[in-house]
Amino acid sequence: MRIILSSLCLLFCLISCEEGKSVMPKQRMFPFVDYPERHDTILDKHFCNFTFSYPGYFSFRQDSFYFGEKPAHDCWFDLNAQGLGASLHCSYYPIQNRTGFDKLVNDAFEITGKHNIKANARKETLIENGHNASGIMFEVSGPVASPIQFYLTDSTRHFFRASLYFNATVNPDSTAPVLQFIKADLDRIITGFTWKEK
Repeated sequence: MRIILSSLCLLFCLISCEEGKSVMPKQRMFPFVDYPERHDTILDKHFCNFTFSYPGYFSFRQDSFYFGEKPAHDCWFDLNAQGLGASLHCSYYPIQNRTGFDKLVNDAFEITGKHNIKANARKETLIENGHNASGIMFEVSGPVASPIQFYLTDSTRHFFRASLYFNATVNPDSTAPVLQFIKADLDRIITGFTWKEK
């Protein structure tokens, strides 16, 4: 009986050592993303006090409700990149006075700060676009709902805020290439952002 068992064990060892049959673990794979072509569309709505160019793969949708109520201003809208599973939520506020301006800036920091619980790091970059629009871009790394937020203002009359959200559970490793693709377009939106003179 020992001879039979030993022979079987030896046979299994020889079979498992056969060349070209080794099993390797599969590499981690990420979903395939079909990146859209970039062609600019001008955002120039009569109810907004600014204009900018944005990629045509975003579709514009004006907000009609905000948590069941009318938005604070007609110029609240989303730019949806359905093929990339992302949305840029945009809101505009007229500045009434210095106290109102300070509150808008503090709110921008506070809203971004809500992502600190899951964030690995946060980078703040000052914005000066040469068209009287300045502000801060917040880049939040880690498994956060909104990895990029920014605001632009002339500090006396206008305040614009935008937040990028992914429309699914965020896996930073798989969304990183998409985020890099969209961020290049957000930088172009910021660079070309211009207030309307009224």
